[in-house]
Amino acid sequence: MLWNIIVTILVGALVGWLACKLMNLKNGFWMNALLGIIGSAVGRLLAGLIGIHANTISIGGIAISVAGACLVVWLARKLVK
Repeated sequence: MLWNIIVTILVGALVGWLACKLMNLKNGFWMNALLGIIGSAVGRLLAGLIGIHANTISIGGIAISVAGACLVVWLARKLVK
């Protein structure tokens, strides 16, 4: 159980960091982790709706998660403006 939480935070931080690099943001570790976890959930939900399923720790899963995190950043920017 604890191992799953640690892996989720670390993968979330990686996904958040990749999304921040793509979207030209500068965040800290915890913000990247939060962004990555939320983006991963959004990406997997949207991918699942169109029939795409991938493991979280795989190239496809990380790509879906990064796309979801980029979508979350884009939506946040649109809502703030």
